[in-house]
Amino acid sequence: MRISSWKGAMAVMLLLLLFPVSGVSANNAREARALFNSVWDMYTSPNGVSLGYSVNIIGIYKTAGTIWVKGKRQHYQEKRYWGWSDSKHFYKVDMKKKTVDVHNPDSPKRDKYLSKFTFTPDDYNYGWANEKDGYVISLDAKDNVKSSIRHAKLVLDRQTHYPIALKVKVAFFWTTVKIINFHPGITDDDIFIFPSSRFKGFQFTNHWPD
Repeated sequence: MRISSWKGAMAVMLLLLLFPVSGVSANNAREARALFNSVWDMYTSPNGVSLGYSVNIIGIYKTAGTIWVKGKRQHYQEKRYWGWSDSKHFYKVDMKKKTVDVHNPDSPKRDKYLSKFTFTPDDYNYGWANEKDGYVISLDAKDNVKSSIRHAKLVLDRQTHYPIALKVKVAFFWTTVKIINFHPGITDDDIFIFPSSRFKGFQFTNHWPD
């Protein structure tokens, strides 16, 4: 299964360590992949998850905000861009230009930056270790795989086992996504409903079902 856009990014972000780290062993790769599968099930569960993030890919992409994800629904808030997806429609608000673009949630056209990054779990070799910054899960693309993400490392807090940073190698340099306020479980589903009344006077463009 191929995962794109926010799903790809978040699939990597939400790898959590659910059992004690005892050092590298012969079963390291198998344990790491089993861990990934368990956490991916949590991420796609009906309970949802929210977290804050900041990223600076020099010359390509720079942003910070908060995202809520529950199944196929999502909502995010950044300084300039806000987004809502109710699983059928995706609304992207540009607070600076005062515009609202409506897309198919699965369309790569909905975000020109994130659509460049894709993630397919079977394309990677997995490992985990106890390192200086915390517990680290490593992902390395297999030799025959063509992917914009070749290497990634997720840093986990030793006490809570929550993600605190995601390091991704893009081209020849590493970039870090800082993660804060990770919180499993979303009880208020109204957060995924686009509040159209708040954006009266904005210019709406309907691209659906692109």
